Parts: sequence; structure tokens; C-alpha cells
Amino acid sequence: MSDSLGRSLRSLFGALLLLLTAALLTAPAAVARPQAAAPVPAATLTEVTGFGANPSNLQMYVYAPASVTAHPPVLVAVHWCGGSGPAMYSGTEYSQLADRYGFVVVYPSVTRSSKCFDVSSAQALRRGGGSDPVGVKSMIDWVTAAYGADTGRVYVTGISSGAMMTNVLLGDYPDVFAAGSAFSGVPFGCFATTDGSEWNSACSGGTVIRTAREWGDLVRGAYPGYAGPRPRMQVWHGTEDDVLRYPDFGEEIKQWTDVLGVSQTPAATDSPSAGWTRTRYGAAGDQAPVEAVSLQGVGHNLYAWGMAARVITFFGLDASGSTPPPQPGSCKVIATTNAWNTGLTASLTLTNTGATAVDGWRLGFTLPAGQTVTNGWGATYAPASGAVTATNAAYDGTLAPGASVAIGYQATHTGNSAAPSAFTLNGNSCSIS
Repeated sequence: MSDSLGRSLRSLFGALLLLLTAALLTAPAAVARPQAAAPVPAATLTEVTGFGANPSNLQMYVYAPASVTAHPPVLVAVHWCGGSGPAMYSGTEYSQLADRYGFVVVYPSVTRSSKCFDVSSAQALRRGGGSDPVGVKSMIDWVTAAYGADTGRVYVTGISSGAMMTNVLLGDYPDVFAAGSAFSGVPFGCFATTDGSEWNSACSGGTVIRTAREWGDLVRGAYPGYAGPRPRMQVWHGTEDDVLRYPDFGEEIKQWTDVLGVSQTPAATDSPSAGWTRTRYGAAGDQAPVEAVSLQGVGHNLYAWGMAARVITFFGLDASGSTPPPQPGSCKVIATTNAWNTGLTASLTLTNTGATAVDGWRLGFTLPAGQTVTNGWGATYAPASGAVTATNAAYDGTLAPGASVAIGYQATHTGNSAAPSAFTLNGNSCSIS
């Protein structure tokens, strides 16, 4: 090979090397792509990976019932500090309620060592700022793609740290959520810190007191310029909470009544169960703009079996998709019990004695002291004692004039095995035979 030919080839090779290097330097960096969204196995808690932007490395678990509805609603159920998505799944009834009503449940799960959600950082307290809220939003987007979910019916509920995250998510993403329900939480922004700490002692101690407008401005500041509708809010708190003190409950009420533009004077006050005081703001119905439930003498761990059904009612996810309104007409109830030792069964026959059909019913009644419902048929029963509401099943919700429905339950008792009393049908008093 001649020297001139060698020099030419080396020159050509060098030029090609320069071109290849330049191409590599200017090529876009490879990015992780979320996995294709496809339904998960039915009636099984399933972890989903690669679901989208996830700056804080949350895990995502999904439960979809075998009878998932077309364009289903989505419920995000957020665990407590030290918990996990699977613990929230096994420790609450939301999956069973999904089986009944056809919605999909998402269970976010924290991987940081504290197992607490980030409700303190500046990133978490603004829309698209990063941290946990961004990961949760990606989970919702994934479920929407996989199931064609109804983006107008996305809800969130949480306990303790999850309740605080519920407040944060409603503030960051008011255009995503239709409503939230927070058990033992604090207002949006109350837990904010500037030193990187996850804990705010002033807030947990109930000493952060602001005006309703100041609290509302914190929420509005999370998504500046947003002028659309805001999600409804339900809050629960025990008067003896020694982790997140009871004054935080009142501050939540101030915040969300201001955000939703309703009066801080309750539109309705009642006691749906012994020791409970429920106040509703802006309206008196089951889906008021703000609903608050105070539990007398109860501590931080207030969530109990049966409360989830009340959350579902507030969200409007029960059988009819909305709470049945009170309807005209009259009703009659026949109630009998069959008792033994410390147990009993009760049989209730509800008759529509009015001239108008009842489409969706709620039978309210009062259990004698010492009785606790353990299971039932023909309806859903909540709470388990005190003032109980039996809500129709999907198959027996319509009562024509003169028609009857037979339901019943099993209960324990401490000596008083009498039948229940004070029956109401959708709020209207019933006669007892």
C-alpha cells in the first residue's frame, strides 16, 4: 500500500470517527418508558411497575373487581405512616366494596424508610412539583389508560399520613379528584417544613391556627390560576387523638369550607352513631360540599370496619351511583329476633305502603344497647351498633307500591336481645307491626 493511499484511508477513517462521535453526543438520551397500560388480573391485588413519572419511587398496587364497570370510577386508598399498600388493602373494606360496586382501587405504597408520605416538602405542596403527589397522579393516569376510567369520578381517601396526603392531593390536583375523605389528618400545608424534616411538631400538636381565608389561600397557591371546580371533602377525627391533635380537625373544616366557598355554619348536624357528631356544610345531603365527623373519646387510630361504606356514600360510589334522595310515601316494618346466649338473628320486612315506587332505599333503625351486627343479608349495614343504616343491595333496590323486601342480620348482645326500633325509610318514619 502506498503512503499516499494509507494517508487517505486514515484521513477517511478519522472523519468517520468524528461524525460518529458527534452523532452520539447529539443523540437524545435513552429514557425509561412506562409499561403499556393493560388491565391487571381480576380480583387480585397486583403490583404495577413502570407506570410513569415517579420521582420518589413509590410502589403501585391495583385491585380491579371481576365485575369492573365500563369506564369505572377510581378510588386511591392511601396508607398510614409505617403502613403499605398491601396493608391498606387488607386492613380496609375498599376491595370488597369495589367487588360490589365495580370501581378500581389504587393503593400507593411508600418505599422511603419512614414509610410516611411526603406532605412537608415544597415539592409536594405544589402541582407537578415532584415527590409523592406526582407518582400518585401517574398511577391514576395508568389506570385511566388501562380501564378507560371515568376521569370525572376519581376519589382519594387516607388514614393518618394517608389522610394528610389526601389533603395534599386535593390541593395539588383539584382538576383530577372529585372528592376526598381524610381519617385523622391535618389541613393542606399545615405539615410544611423548611429543614427537610418530615415531621412538624407545631402542626401535630394542634397549635397551627389560621383564618379560613389563610388556609384556603394555601390550597389555592398550590395551583395558581386554577378557576375550575374544587373537590368535596369529608374529614374524620377523634377528640382524644394524641398524635395529630383534635384542633387540626377544626382547621381542616375552616380550610375546605373556604376553598369550596360555603359557610362555616353547619347546614345540618346529626349523630349517625353513638358518640359521633356529624356536621355538613353547604348542603344537608349525603354529598354535601364538606362533611365532618367528630368521634367523642376516640384516639388517633379511629378507623373501624364499616366506616368505608360511609366514605363510599359520600363519594356517591354506592349501588345507584349517588345517594337516593328522600322520597314521598309511607312505610311499614315487621321486626323479629331469635336469640341465644350472647347471639341473635333479626329478620326485618320492609313494606312500601305509599303510592309511589321507591328506587333506592336506606332503612335506618336503632339497635338496643349492647347489640353489635356481625353480618347481614339483603343489605349493607353500617355502622355495626347504635344508629344503623341498612342500604339496599344491587338486586333489591326498587320497591313498588305495596311491595316488600325481607332482610336480616346476625348480631351479638350483652343481655338485651330485643328487636331494633325507630325505623326510617330514606329519612321518613315507618310504622312498626
